[in-house]
Amino acid sequence: MANHKSSIKRIRQTESKKTENKYYAKTMRNAVKVLRSTSDKKEAGDMLPKVASMLDKLSKKNIIHRNKAANLKSSLTKHVQGLE
Repeated sequence: MANHKSSIKRIRQTESKKTENKYYAKTMRNAVKVLRSTSDKKEAGDMLPKVASMLDKLSKKNIIHRNKAANLKSSLTKHVQGLE
């Protein structure tokens, strides 16, 4: 167990940030999964900007890496373009 007040506080902060980051990452994964499973081009086209914005925000907060966000946005855009 931690002996210093600052280390106890750091443990509390880390735990709360970890749960928050897990929530946002899981929400992002679910949004990407829903977008990939969509076969309607109009619906997917409406969802794409929202998911891309979510990816940008998460990469800005360092929850996901910026290259991962770019790769996901690219692959999702290709998916939407390929729908008929």
